[in-house]
Amino acid sequence: MARPKSSTDNDALFDRELADLPPEARWREWMNRVEGAIFASQAIVPRETLAELVGREAVLDDLIADIRDELKARPYDLVPVAGGWRHLTRPRYAEAIRQARGERNSGDGETAPLSQTESLVVAAVAYHQPITRERVSYMLGRDIGRDTIARLKRLGLLGAGPRMPQVGAPLTYVTTQGFLEKFGMNSLRDLPDIETAQDFVFSDRDGRPDDLALLGEDTSTDALEPFAGD
Repeated sequence: MARPKSSTDNDALFDRELADLPPEARWREWMNRVEGAIFASQAIVPRETLAELVGREAVLDDLIADIRDELKARPYDLVPVAGGWRHLTRPRYAEAIRQARGERNSGDGETAPLSQTESLVVAAVAYHQPITRERVSYMLGRDIGRDTIARLKRLGLLGAGPRMPQVGAPLTYVTTQGFLEKFGMNSLRDLPDIETAQDFVFSDRDGRPDDLALLGEDTSTDALEPFAGD
């Protein structure tokens, strides 16, 4: 009876180096492998995973830079998010994607855009985490109810942080990896400086703040929507 192939066997059969190909064809194949792996994934693809697909002479950042250069005229891009890469559509197509998905008339509160208050809460937590609900209320000058926090947790933007070392040990809240994914950030270090963000956080803009602009992102380039794939 034949022994089932193990992951070690598969690794041995997978040709990363492509030494039989000329340099240009080899580079193109590596580019295709990286783009294909990211395109096919519904989640963030870690750098370590992508590095396993290419040869030792391949510089992953250079491969991705070449892919992104080719995608400049396309409605999507490869974006560094939470320590990996993800295929995201550009923000100017967000409305068309929502329309195609029927989200505007679905009546599903979980797919509705963030309200002004919810956007302000997310921004406050992002810059001051871990932070209590009471502290957020104080900062924003309005009562932030438990329902607001609960919805942001269901959306995967906020999570529970450590309890504060004070009387009553109140709960604190922090942002999540889902927050990084939504706003197209690799880490919290990618948050814009607080002065820049405040220009958005504390402006009404006709009562319809954009939750991406709220965090100081340039929505024309890097702040992208999840790719509307399979």
